Amino acid sequence: MRALRPFLACVAVVLSSFPAAAQYTSVAGDNIPVERVREQVRRADGVVETQEVVRPVARDDFGNARGNQNDLAIDGAFDGQTVAVLQLYTGEGFDFSLPEAALKEKGFSVSRWVNEPPSPEELNKALQKACQLWILSDSRRHLSDAHLKVIRKFFDAGHGIYLWGDNAPYYEDANAVGNALFGAYLSGNVHGDQTVGLQVEPDGPGLLRRHLLTTGLEFLYEGITISGLVAGRHLKPLLYGSAGILVAAFYDKRGKRALFDGGYTRLFVKWDTAGTARYVKNAAAWLANAERFGDAVVAQGARSGASQQPPSRPSPKP
Repeated sequence: MRALRPFLACVAVVLSSFPAAAQYTSVAGDNIPVERVREQVRRADGVVETQEVVRPVARDDFGNARGNQNDLAIDGAFDGQTVAVLQLYTGEGFDFSLPEAALKEKGFSVSRWVNEPPSPEELNKALQKACQLWILSDSRRHLSDAHLKVIRKFFDAGHGIYLWGDNAPYYEDANAVGNALFGAYLSGNVHGDQTVGLQVEPDGPGLLRRHLLTTGLEFLYEGITISGLVAGRHLKPLLYGSAGILVAAFYDKRGKRALFDGGYTRLFVKWDTAGTARYVKNAAAWLANAERFGDAVVAQGARSGASQQPPSRPSPKP
């Protein structure tokens, strides 16, 4: 018990740095959730007494905390919100059904275009009903410069963007948007197919520790084939693959959020391997940007008015 005190103090400090918000679970930002239980313990003198013990919660077969209560957001928190998806790659039976089912647990619905995007005018109209846009790239470019203007407008208004690519050459539109918004791009072709843990060293293989996006995650499958991300100066590393290349990074500045990822095969290949469903749910919850939009994106039953604690810092102005 005494040995756990420094660990618990560290957890308390980390969690205090995140906003207290009703749409998030109590473990938001914690990779290794713990629980307090009362157990009977026999002392050295033979007396049996009840003590409070702090221990990690039950884990699944891959070592991550078990149960939706250890995701970033509570179930149904974003009921009524829409994730718009431009799915420009549909090979290998990729129908987006697995990510869609995971997103539904948090309340998100999915509006999806397959193989070809709508016109810029139609995209602009549709995005007025969405809280975020996910783009899954093909091996050729589908998005025009007019599309990019619509996407930039959507992003500049504070709505989330998730750019997904994979091994070369399956990153053309992700790179077009990534270059335009962040000066970042994907390149290369690496066979990954490994599960990585939490980072031990900066820039080393693994997941970023103690971030809302990695809530409840100690292990994550990197994808069967991946590309490397040249992040530029605006994106921060989130996931380094087993080969040491940067696979995913995030943008979180001036009330705007985005993710750029070089491993979309994990959305349909070995889905049940470590952490994918939780990561997808965490990403959508984070990109909804409730810290900026508040009750406009949070379901009524999960709004800040229901929280017993006020936010630890004011939300940025739109």
